[in-house]
Amino acid sequence: MRLMRSDEPISIWFFIGISLLFNGVLIFGAGLYQLVHPPAVKVVLFDLHAGVWWGALLLVVGLIYCIRYAPSRG
Repeated sequence: MRLMRSDEPISIWFFIGISLLFNGVLIFGAGLYQLVHPPAVKVVLFDLHAGVWWGALLLVVGLIYCIRYAPSRG
């Protein structure tokens, strides 16, 4: 593993990856919570579980960006 030098810039895509990863974890967690504890009044497309799918998608894309643009990769 190579250590980062202080004069190397960090790509903005790394921070976007962190943001996507963090939001994906929150949305995925909220979607799983709604699966266990469904709301009293459901929206029309509740059975599609959009929170779970979008959260998982954001989580995966954020993880890919974090790995691809990690500062230690150079």
